[in-house]
Amino acid sequence: MNTHLHVTAWVLAIILFIVVVVLHKSGKAKGAKIVQMILRLDYLLILYSGGTLLAAYFSGPQMGEAIFKGLAGIWAIFAMEMISLKMGREEATKSWWIQLAIAIILTLILGFGRLGFGFLP
Repeated sequence: MNTHLHVTAWVLAIILFIVVVVLHKSGKAKGAKIVQMILRLDYLLILYSGGTLLAAYFSGPQMGEAIFKGLAGIWAIFAMEMISLKMGREEATKSWWIQLAIAIILTLILGFGRLGFGFLP
């Protein structure tokens, strides 16, 4: 159950993040701020469900990978938050986009690879 909650929360976060970016680019700062607050609540859901999944791996042989995946997920959340904050202030976001891409790739490889559903060898 927690895996489904976690994946659903991540998909929702990505959708909300895209909405925030689009609203910022179209100049609708108030709408972007509202969606950003909803996105922050979703971050809490991600952290809760991820924490319960991490606790399940604490006694297993893949504990190190699970911790690394958790850190990569927190890095992705932080990069998403920094992008949305800096877009609101009209600051440069290129380095944060690169970090977000790296963090999401690491998180997906570890999450759906060895730790998750076994899609990757």
